[in-house]
Amino acid sequence: MNRNCRTLGLASGFALMLALPAVAEVRIGVLVPDSGPAGLFGPSARNVAQLALEDINAAGGINGQPVRLIFADAGVPPAQAVQSVVRLWRGEGVHGFVGMHDSAVRAALVGQFRGQIPYIYTPVYEGGECAPGTWVTGETPAQQLAPVLPWLAENEGATQWYLIANDYNWGRGTSAAAREIIEDFGGAVVGEEFVPLGTSDFDASLQRIRGSGANAVLVSLVGGDSVAFNIGYGAFGLDDRALRLGTLIEENTLAGIGAAGSNRLYAAAGYFGNIETEAAQAFAARYHESFGADAAPLNTLGQSVYDGLLLMAALGNAAGSMDVAAIAEVADGTGISTPRGEVLLAGNHVAQNVYLADGTGGSFSVVASFDAVSAGVACE
Repeated sequence: MNRNCRTLGLASGFALMLALPAVAEVRIGVLVPDSGPAGLFGPSARNVAQLALEDINAAGGINGQPVRLIFADAGVPPAQAVQSVVRLWRGEGVHGFVGMHDSAVRAALVGQFRGQIPYIYTPVYEGGECAPGTWVTGETPAQQLAPVLPWLAENEGATQWYLIANDYNWGRGTSAAAREIIEDFGGAVVGEEFVPLGTSDFDASLQRIRGSGANAVLVSLVGGDSVAFNIGYGAFGLDDRALRLGTLIEENTLAGIGAAGSNRLYAAAGYFGNIETEAAQAFAARYHESFGADAAPLNTLGQSVYDGLLLMAALGNAAGSMDVAAIAEVADGTGISTPRGEVLLAGNHVAQNVYLADGTGGSFSVVASFDAVSAGVACE
């Protein structure tokens, strides 16, 4: 009798287990570059995503449901990235996406989403994105360049600029914004060129810079391209003639460039791993405790994923839903506290602090900061 009861109990329990619904969860797709020119940013992005997940779930998740992250490689060509995202969206029931990838992929995804699912775009970008259902936390040229270029003119005499950029929408948009700012403060653009993604030989470009009379160079190159250019720049001995400013030069890129190639190399960003604020220092300590001393360096691109995930949770909780229309109703004025500081959404973008750092010697030292700089994008 006891054996029969045990057998019945097991059978009934198994049937009941099959009948129970799965535990409810909110699934967020996290799109980071594991390959391609920006692949060096992938490891830090994945690490900070894990920290964000811990914080979100410790605070109750989204609307009381735990959050699960599902990753996809966004370092691939746009069409391939769209295929991966559609599989997550339609096949795995993802409720929203946080993307740290290039602008060409962003444009393709915006066209695919058509405002049907919340999408937060987190890296440095060229500005101007106002698609419904899309929110942006990354630095724009107005934030990185509008305060920094005049500062370099006043403090370093940087008035004659040569612009070099990768030939796609981020590079071209950044150069166009820079030209306008430079001319507004009375400087001049003495040369401009665009090179394909994946360029490794910059000898001809460096010769043109040498002959241009530039005393400053704006470098809008991605990952390995930036490393190759800046190593060559130092080898050509151009650092004594013209300083450089990078809007996508962070700790990984600087490490690749090395001390010999980083003399008078500046970078502008919303975050550096050694910012001396209490929140930033606590975040850095936690990062290294979690992932070890040999972990991928903290940097503005990787760290941006943390901000994007916290903002997604804040929006979902404020709306009481992951529905795009419900989120859009409450988005303006939604804020989060991050290692960058207090971030507040207004018109699909955020105002944020911007830092200018000198990379001379192969490590960053913040030399100036600018508070709550507007993104300069007017989305109606």
